[in-house]
Amino acid sequence: MSMEEERRLTVEEIYKNDRAHVIHSWSVQSKLKPMVMTEAKGCYFWDSNGKRYLDMYSQVVNLNIGHQHPKVVKAIQDQATSICYCAPSIAVESRSTLAKLMSEVTPEGMNHFFFVNGGADANENAVKIARMATGKSKIISRYRSYHGSTYGAVSLTGEPRRTQVEPGVPGIVRVFDPYCYRCVFNKEYGKCNMECVSHVEEIIKFEDPNTIAGFIMEGVTGSNGIFIPPPEYYKGIRELCTKYNIMFIDDEVMSGFGRTGEWFAVDNFGVVPDIMTVAKGINSGYVPLGCVCLTDKVSDAIYDKFLSCGLTYSGHPLACAAAVATINAYKEEKIIENAKEQGKLILKRMEEMMAKHKCVGNVRNIGVFGCIELVKNRETKEPMVPWNGSGEVMDKINASLLADGVYMDIRWNWILVVPPCVIKAEEVEEAFVAIDKALNIGDQYAD
Repeated sequence: MSMEEERRLTVEEIYKNDRAHVIHSWSVQSKLKPMVMTEAKGCYFWDSNGKRYLDMYSQVVNLNIGHQHPKVVKAIQDQATSICYCAPSIAVESRSTLAKLMSEVTPEGMNHFFFVNGGADANENAVKIARMATGKSKIISRYRSYHGSTYGAVSLTGEPRRTQVEPGVPGIVRVFDPYCYRCVFNKEYGKCNMECVSHVEEIIKFEDPNTIAGFIMEGVTGSNGIFIPPPEYYKGIRELCTKYNIMFIDDEVMSGFGRTGEWFAVDNFGVVPDIMTVAKGINSGYVPLGCVCLTDKVSDAIYDKFLSCGLTYSGHPLACAAAVATINAYKEEKIIENAKEQGKLILKRMEEMMAKHKCVGNVRNIGVFGCIELVKNRETKEPMVPWNGSGEVMDKINASLLADGVYMDIRWNWILVVPPCVIKAEEVEEAFVAIDKALNIGDQYAD
C-alpha cells in the first residue's frame, strides 16, 4: 500500500470529521446526516455504500459538463504544473485566453470581463459597476428570485432566504415576476397585455428613474421554480431599461452555458443586456469562478474611473484554465446542442406525467432546465405544500427517488429537473421511470 493510500480516510472517519467540524450551508446542523460521496463520473455519482445515483440536480445546477470531464481535469493538472496563482493585476495566459473565448460566446457587444469567485460576488460587483456607470443608486429586483447568499446578493434576492438576514443592503426595490401559471395579476397569457411589464414601468416611475441604476433578473428563474418568461417580457424589460437609462443586469449564474439549450438564456429571447453575470457552468464548478460581463457601452463608462472591485482570487489561473477547457468542450462535443435536443424529450416526458398524474398541476422546461409543480387540486391550484414550507408528501417523494437511485432537488411543491447538459436519452428515460413511480405517492395526496 502506498503512503498516499495509507493517508486516505475511511468512510466512517470522513463522516465523523464532517459532523464534528463542518458547518453546511442552508441547513439545520443538528438534523444533518450528509451522504458521503466516493466516486463520480458523467451524470452519475456513488455513495459510500456503493449505491449509484443519476444526478438530476447537477449537484447545485452547476455540473453542466458532468462529473470528472477528462479534458477539464487535465487542464487543471497542466495549469498546476505551471502557475498555480498570480495576482489579479498580472496578466496570465489562462485568464487572457478565457476572456477572449468569452467575447466569442457572449451576446454581441460584450467584450470586457471582470473575473470573480462565484455567482454571488458576480452579482454584487455587477451592482457596483451599474452604480458607477450611471451615477445612480437603486436596484430593482424581483420577488421570486435568488441572486446569492453574500450580504449584498441576498439583499437583491426576493425569496424567503432574504428575510432571515434582514435588514440588508439599502436601495433595493422589488417587483412581481412573470409567473404565468400563477399570474399575480389574474391574467391569462395571450390576453394579458403584458401587465407584468406595465407593472415594472409603474414602479420605475414611483421610484423616480433618475435614482435607478439597474434592473436585475435571472435569465430564466432558477431555484424559485424555473419560470420561463414570455418573449414579450424580455423585449419589454429591455425597452424600459433603455427608455429610462437603467442598466439591464442579466443574472445567468444558473441559466448560462447551455442550461437552456443556448449559450445563455437571453439568447432565446433576442435581446442583449448591459451587464451579464455568470458562474456555475463557466467551468462546471471544478474550481470556483464567476464573471461580470460588460458591453462596450458599460465598459466605456467606467474605463477612466477607479474600479472599487477587488478579490484576491479574481481570475484564479486554475479556475480560468478549467473554464477554457470547459468552453472548448461545449464547442467540440456539441454539449449545448445536446441540451436542447434532450430538453425536447424531457418536456415530452413531463407532459406525459401531467396527463397521467393528478398531482401535477403544471410543467415547464427549456433545455435541461425544468420543473414539475405539484398541487393538491388542479382546479384551485392549491400547492401540494405551502409556500416556503415542506410536508410529508414531498419527503416521501424524495425518498422514493433516492431509493431508485435518482438525485433531484425537491423544493416546496416543486421537483426541479436540471440534469447535466451531457445527459443522454437513455438517462432521461431512467430518470422518468423513477419520477413516474414517485408521483404515484403525490396522487395519494391530491383531490
